[in-house]
Amino acid sequence: MKVIVSGASGNYGRLAVAGLLERLPASDLILMSRRPEKLAEFAARGTIVRHGDFDDPASLRSTFAGGEKLLMISTGRVGKRLPQHGNAIRAAAEAGVRHIVYTSFVNAGPANPALVAKEHGATEEMLRRSGLAWTAMRDSQYSEAMVEVAAPISIESGRWLASAREGRIGFVTRRDCVAAAVAVLTTPGHENKVYNITGPELLSFRQVAALAAEMSGKPVEYTVVDDEGMYRMFDALGVPREAVDDHVVNRVPWSSNDMVSFERAIREGFLEVLSDDVERLTGRKPQSLRSLFLEHRDALRAIRPRPRAD
Repeated sequence: MKVIVSGASGNYGRLAVAGLLERLPASDLILMSRRPEKLAEFAARGTIVRHGDFDDPASLRSTFAGGEKLLMISTGRVGKRLPQHGNAIRAAAEAGVRHIVYTSFVNAGPANPALVAKEHGATEEMLRRSGLAWTAMRDSQYSEAMVEVAAPISIESGRWLASAREGRIGFVTRRDCVAAAVAVLTTPGHENKVYNITGPELLSFRQVAALAAEMSGKPVEYTVVDDEGMYRMFDALGVPREAVDDHVVNRVPWSSNDMVSFERAIREGFLEVLSDDVERLTGRKPQSLRSLFLEHRDALRAIRPRPRAD
């Protein structure tokens, strides 16, 4: 069984390849990247490394050739990635791929105000119409985004701005998301199923801000603003309104349209999803957000707050 991993040089992709190599021969893995040189270490271990680009359907047909299952990792162009995902699904069908495992998002669909959820829902619909077997891995918000991006920014500023109010979400580590996907790719019985991949508890941003303060030893004030207030904050940071490929501003790799609509979805309860699917698929409980914060405590304590303008 040959398994294709799209976006194999990214954060999720590299973890997935490492996990798959623990279960499958290296020769059974086809790794795709726009920058295949970044996969040299895996090529040296015997994996098949190919160039592929979701914006180039012709490249995808040749990249996918010989693969039976595809781990289709959603692209980063939030708001503009449906054509990319459509290209990948059509190319997979043409290349003879039989089963696509897709990294989706909790409560994906048109009713969810989060831009990311609307796109994932539309992609899932394309998968259902493709004629291929599919599995939707509906991942919740990555815990790493809180610990590595949101918390440091709030510790530096002394303030956590949010329009999510008291809405809650089941933060989950990328490692747990990947472990669940690897389990689906390497065991039978997952065709045409949806899995909700969440952490062990529901938390609000207010609670996450309190964790940031506790772990850093610095004050972090949780401040509720409206959606326009969120846009003003991101505009001040220089964050673009629409997604730009491979673009990071002040450690923020997302667009403000994505993040503001995401906070609205939390506020309105669309992301309040809790599941035991991680444990059922992997045989172990998912890691808590507190545990991940503890792993980064020294780095958080080393952050120096900036003087506040007010």
